[in-house]
Amino acid sequence: MGAPVIETDRLILRAHRLDDFPALEAIWGDPAVARFIRGNPSTREECWARLLRYSGHWELLGFGFWAVQSKDSARLIGDVGFADWARDISPSLDGLPEAGWAFSTEVHGRGIATEALNAALAWMDEKFGAKTTACIIGTQNTASIRVALKLGYQEYCRSEFKGSQVIQYRR
Repeated sequence: MGAPVIETDRLILRAHRLDDFPALEAIWGDPAVARFIRGNPSTREECWARLLRYSGHWELLGFGFWAVQSKDSARLIGDVGFADWARDISPSLDGLPEAGWAFSTEVHGRGIATEALNAALAWMDEKFGAKTTACIIGTQNTASIRVALKLGYQEYCRSEFKGSQVIQYRR
């Protein structure tokens, strides 16, 4: 099963394609995007592995990440979706689809993440029946914290992940 296509007023959420790789590499290679997510920009190799993991999630788990493209430009502007990253974190996220999002800095502050994640959550609720989802956000990432709270996520606990303090949210 591949990613279904979802349209919002400004966006198209669709499956990732091989020709998305250069844009994906640019987004994840941007220090401003990676600052609160990974700490460091992703390498070309890490971006390639990310693209492959996105496809694998849909195939194996029936959910995953969408490529987000702007209707105005038809360009890839980010990723949004759900994953099971098998993270080594306590408390465990095992069994909980983990929401995530990352967008090109050129669209930050325009409500794009909220719009895309709202559509993804509506799909998840319809497909899996209001299943609990989680997300982890770095304590300094105030923009993503605002997005999570707007969409109904509530702080569950604070923990450490790969040497950084994070907040775990549940919805």
